[in-house]
Amino acid sequence: MPDALPDSASLDCDLVLPCKDEGPALRDLLPRVPAGIRVIVADNGSVDDTAAVAERLSALVVHEARPGYGAAVQAGLEAATATYVAFMDGDGSFDPDDLLPLLAEVHAGRADIALGRRRPAGRGVWPWHARAGNALIVMWLRRRIAMAAHDIAPIRVCRRAELLSLDVRDRRFGYPVELLQKATNAGWRFHERDVTYHPRALGTRSKVSGSVRGTVRVARDFWRVLNE
Repeated sequence: MPDALPDSASLDCDLVLPCKDEGPALRDLLPRVPAGIRVIVADNGSVDDTAAVAERLSALVVHEARPGYGAAVQAGLEAATATYVAFMDGDGSFDPDDLLPLLAEVHAGRADIALGRRRPAGRGVWPWHARAGNALIVMWLRRRIAMAAHDIAPIRVCRRAELLSLDVRDRRFGYPVELLQKATNAGWRFHERDVTYHPRALGTRSKVSGSVRGTVRVARDFWRVLNE
């Protein structure tokens, strides 16, 4: 069992939510973020009320005009000021309480990065084409560089300064692949924990797994990073 975290006033953690048109999800998600974690919504060109919902629910909103998951993540990272920084999809597919045991591992010094490994809550939550693409990339990384993780880590926690020092440069969907490669090559200690992967919030649509075309686009970004 992970050590207990300090009280909420001492968590010293910012949560970055890269978002594009996630207003319906944020209405339910933001009130469930554990006390003591500041939320930064990195709005990546939303045309819905994502920014308005986030501001109304006391999140810091940063706007990133460049399209791409990595661009939004980097904007949120640069806006963060806490010692620890967490990242999670803003579509309502993860329980924010799962951040706490991940944060505890990094906070206690047992890991340099703590990652969530997706476990679908039911059939159809993780489409076959998205799951297959994820498995292929993970297999490649585990064989090529002995990466310790089993997922491309859509939920993760680490120290902000150390992440900045990795100098992850991809600004598209290849960002998490480059991050995991650089963290492995830098000798970071990984901790991985199962997290439940829920259906997306009603009224939102995945830019990645919502279609075969979207998954192919993401896979192309992944392979580009792997072969640079």
